[in-house]
Amino acid sequence: MALTSAKPLLPGLAITGLGVAAAYALSSAWPVAGALTAAVALGIVAGSTPVLTEEHREAVARVTKRLLRAGVVLLGLQLAVPAVLALGPGTLAAVVLTVAVTFLGTLGLGRLVRVPRGLALLVATGFSICGASAIAAMEGVVDREDSDVATAVALVTCYGSFALGVLPLLARWWGLDATRTGSWAGISVHEVAQVVAAAGPAGAAAVGVAIVVKLSRVVLLAPVVALVGAAERTRRGGHAPLVPLFVLGFLAMVAVRGTGLVPAFALDVAKTASTLLLAGALFGLGCAVRLGALLRGGGRALLLGLLSTLLVLATGFGTLAAFT
Repeated sequence: MALTSAKPLLPGLAITGLGVAAAYALSSAWPVAGALTAAVALGIVAGSTPVLTEEHREAVARVTKRLLRAGVVLLGLQLAVPAVLALGPGTLAAVVLTVAVTFLGTLGLGRLVRVPRGLALLVATGFSICGASAIAAMEGVVDREDSDVATAVALVTCYGSFALGVLPLLARWWGLDATRTGSWAGISVHEVAQVVAAAGPAGAAAVGVAIVVKLSRVVLLAPVVALVGAAERTRRGGHAPLVPLFVLGFLAMVAVRGTGLVPAFALDVAKTASTLLLAGALFGLGCAVRLGALLRGGGRALLLGLLSTLLVLATGFGTLAAFT
């Protein structure tokens, strides 16, 4: 019986596996983008050509949500709460305030530049918390088009690359030390790989601080998704789950990591597995996108990405100056 039920998933898993392998190869050549961004880009390309038939798309769609939710759950094992708490109340207050201002501010900017509500929510989540992983977690609880997911991930790549180029220059110009530079990178730049690249010119100490500050933003993923899920439940008349099950799984994995009983090799395996699963999910979402429609709606989205990036950079710098 189990074999029979698994059989329809096999074609989708095979196609997705090929997409993920190609994404890893591409991200090796362009490390700043990362496997998740490469996966959604390859999915869009594949979905916009005759390479994938409608039957293939349906096969990929059957596995996409399963991969997504499993990947988000395993993401929880990357969060070492004691290391986050060791940052101190000032830095943690700066992180919480920066995430809140960026999230709510991006929603307001989305209305101002008139982008779809679903896209604004995804951009707000990705830019304020942790890039493509946050977008992948949020897309399951909001009304959105598949093209909105692809656009939001593309914006994370574009403007995260912009931030990692600009932030070290400004830090050097203003004479910031390694700790302040690392904190600013961790609190403001979108993806983990981009955070490392932004903090790198200031040295290894800056990178270490940047990664911990970045993970403190990731801690806020579950409450933000849960709050938005509750708001969507009210908006849809009670049809959306109050707290998605995969968010509870994410919190459970954070708790498991907090016990200190998980060996280092298991954490490394879980980190790789989470990235593979999320890359597969984003490849699947990309396959459902039509490139022509995505490009036609790009101008306002690009403006939103720019404004949100400037907002998070300014707010992160200001809150760190005020609280640390």
